[in-house]
Amino acid sequence: MNGHAVGLVGDTTIADWLQLIRAEYAEVPGLHLTKPQAQELWALDPWVCDALLNALVDAGFLRHTSDDAYERVGQRSLRRDHGRTCRLEGAPPS
Repeated sequence: MNGHAVGLVGDTTIADWLQLIRAEYAEVPGLHLTKPQAQELWALDPWVCDALLNALVDAGFLRHTSDDAYERVGQRSLRRDHGRTCRLEGAPPS
């Protein structure tokens, strides 16, 4: 395998996607995304999104929350007290 996966855009490698996702979480402290939100945000196939998020969980960068979302380890979430996640503009409701 050459580092590319079916379902990824153009010549973007898995390493590129992991770096991009890390950068997004670093730029937006408290980012809290469900898998469907992450899939839409980065235009990824479901299985590719699963693999990338799981790799970042395994690496200790993200954690999978009890409400089925992903947030950066060691940072507070943007979730509001009433339990809803903040949505990115244009993202479908979760």
